[in-house]
Parts: sequence; C-alpha cells; structure tokens
Amino acid sequence: MLVILLLFTLLLTFTPHHVSSTNHTLLQPPLTMDPSELQTLYTIMETLSSDQKWRTNYPNPCKPSTSWVGIECKPGVADSHLHVTRLDFGTPPNPNCKITATFPSQIFQLPYLQSAFFFHCFTLTKTAISMPKTVLEPSLFQQLSLRSNPSLVGSIPSQLFTHLSSLQILTLSQSKISGRIPPEISELTSLVHLDLSYNRLTGAIPAGLWKLKNLVGLDLSYNSLTGSVLNTIGQLGMLQKLDLSSNSLTGNLPNGIGKLSSLVFMAVGNNEFRGKLPVELGNLKGLEYLIMENNPMSTELPVEFGWLPKLQELRLANSDYSGEIPASFSNLSNLTTLSLQNNRLTGNIPLGFVNLSHIYHLNLSKNWLSGVVPFDSSFLERLGKNLDLSGNSELCLDPMQAYDCARLGVVACNRSNTRVGSSSSSRVNPLKTSEGRVVGISRTTLFIVFLVLGVLEFKC
Repeated sequence: MLVILLLFTLLLTFTPHHVSSTNHTLLQPPLTMDPSELQTLYTIMETLSSDQKWRTNYPNPCKPSTSWVGIECKPGVADSHLHVTRLDFGTPPNPNCKITATFPSQIFQLPYLQSAFFFHCFTLTKTAISMPKTVLEPSLFQQLSLRSNPSLVGSIPSQLFTHLSSLQILTLSQSKISGRIPPEISELTSLVHLDLSYNRLTGAIPAGLWKLKNLVGLDLSYNSLTGSVLNTIGQLGMLQKLDLSSNSLTGNLPNGIGKLSSLVFMAVGNNEFRGKLPVELGNLKGLEYLIMENNPMSTELPVEFGWLPKLQELRLANSDYSGEIPASFSNLSNLTTLSLQNNRLTGNIPLGFVNLSHIYHLNLSKNWLSGVVPFDSSFLERLGKNLDLSGNSELCLDPMQAYDCARLGVVACNRSNTRVGSSSSSRVNPLKTSEGRVVGISRTTLFIVFLVLGVLEFKC
C-alpha cells in the first residue's frame, strides 16, 4: 500500500510539468517569412514564371501546406522566420519559365539561399548573368546551376566569384556565354565542381584556376579557349574528371598531369596539343577513360599507356602518331574501346591483343600496319562490325580463319604467308588478283587447279 501511495504522489508531481511543457510548445506562434524576403521572392517568381498568381495563391510560400514544388525553406537560427534555401526552375514538376523570362539578379538578395537551378529557362529572350547593386554579405550560396539556356549571353561577371565565395558547385553550361573566364575564379576556394562547357568562352585558362585544390570535376569543353595548360595543374590532387576537349589549346601536355592521382576521366581531344607525352601519365593508375583524339601530336605512342591497369577507353585517332603499337597495350585487360585510326602506325598488330577479353570496339583503320591479323575466329565474331582494319594495304587475314574479309577491310594472305619479294617467312603478303595469272597453261588445266585450291583452302 505504501508503494502505491508513493507512485501516485510521483504521478501527480510530474504530470502537470509535462502538460505545461506541451501546452507551451503548442502555444508558440507559427513561423512566417520575413516581409522583405517575401517581396524579393515574389519579384523573382514574377520575373521567371507565369504559372501562378504567386502573391495571391501563395501568401506564405514557406509554409509546408501552402508551398509549391521547387522551393525549400528552413527556420532561421537567430530569428523566428522561415527562409528560402533552394529554388528550382524549368524541370517539371518545378515552375516553368515563361518565354520572356530573364535572369533574376534578386536571387543574390535572398540572404539564406544556398542552391538555385535554372534548366532551359532562358530560351527566347536574351539575358545575361547580372549582380544587384546592393548585395548582402556574406552569401551562403553553395550551388548555382544554369544549364541549357540558349538565350543566356554576355560574359561572366567577376562579382559572381567574389560574392559567392562559398560556392561548391558552379554549372554555367550549354548557353552562349562569351568572353574570358575572370581571374577572380581563384577566390572560389571551396569549389568542388566547375562546368563551363558548351559556351563561347575565349582566352587562356586563368592561372588561378589550377589553385582550386578541392576540385573534383572540371569541364571546360566545347569553347574557344587558347593557350597552354600550366604545369600547376598538378596541384589538383582531388580531381577525378578533367574535360578540356574541343577548344584551341596548344603546346605540350605538362608533366604535372601525372600528379593527378585521383583522375578517372580525362578528355583533351580536338585541340592543338602536340609533341611527346609526359612519361608521368603512367602514374595515373586509377584512370579509366583517356580521350585524346584529333590532336597533331606527331610523335610515337607512349609505352606508358600500357601501365594504366584500369583503362577502359583509349581514343587516340587522327593524331599523327607513328611507329609501332607498343606491346604494353596488351596489358590493358579492362580495355573495352581502342581507337587508333587515321595515324601513321607501322608494324604488326601485337599478338597479345587477342587476350583483351573485354574489348568490344577496336579501330585500327587507315594506318600502315602489316602482317597477319592475329585474331582467332571467336575474337572476330565477338567484335563483328566493331572491328575495323581497313586502309592497311599490307595487312591480311589468315585464310584458315572462316571470316568475311570484306567486313574487316582486309584481304586473305597467300598460301605461303610471305610477301612478294620478301625472304622473311614471318611477313605476309596480301593476296592480289595478279597472282592468279598463269602463263602457258590451258584453260582446262587452270580450271582444275583452281577447283583443287578451292577445296583445300577457305576463300575470303
């Protein structure tokens, strides 16, 4: 009985306190937006979209029950207001952008905004990235993405970099942005991903860009950038993706590239790079994609490429490479694509290529390769139309391989597997029509000879 009385006393003691705390929480006033921030948001929405009557239909946009898709808000730490932290436009179910939409510089006046995304927003009315006359400091912006906006023109304002010093992701791609990359980009020390691809940018890559040591992804492809790549690129030790393709960059690739130990994807094709490649490229043990086609390299293929154990794609076409294909390429056991067409490569195809069990696309066409194609029937059947050996006049296929020579772009080797005029039995000669002419033999005898030969060997 005494225990029951004690428990009852404790219940009476703690229950009122608990109820009082709950009532206190329930009596807190609901969070609302700061009035000036709310007006700025309405201005942005009316500049971009005519989907709704924003002011009438959404009197409290940050309230969960009355907000729209494409807006995110969070309560302030130092006040009792809800603040806009993210805005999305252009991709359903987010608000659509009207045909007269222009870039809303007011986004930089939302003090708590961290992310803004504009996809296919500016399509008909020309507009440019601009900064407001008065900007709140410091900015909390972490992500700014403007992608696929064909009417976005003009240059990148340097204030964008000086004001948004907290940026981690910056995407300004597939637009018509022109001019130089401002040197103030060096102030974006927190930047992890930079994509300025598919624009009309000109001039040299700023030296300060190579100091952004937190970069993981860098894409400057499909612009008109000039100059060389500085050796200080080696400071980007965290870089995993490097795409500088389709510009007008010149000079040699610097030795510093060999320090990019985290690199997985590297594309530098369609430029004016030339000369011997740095042996340090062999240090990129994690590299999986190397795309360097369409550069006037005028050098031999580097043996070091064969030291990249994870390489899956190697594209070196149309680049004036000469000499033999290094035997080390046979070590690329994960290789799926090898494009070496339209160079000046000589010698035999490495025998080890037949052991590349993952390869499905091999193009060695339009070179000066010679000898017997070293691939067996299973290799030839597996690649099918994805194997191109055409344009190598001294390359031929073993006639015992029952395969369509025309599909490969080569002819069958002759029976002795030797070239006309060559004393070496290891070098073969393509079978030519003229070798079938026999003088002083009757037509009947000639018919019998060809009939017997047709039974003894496969024709391609």
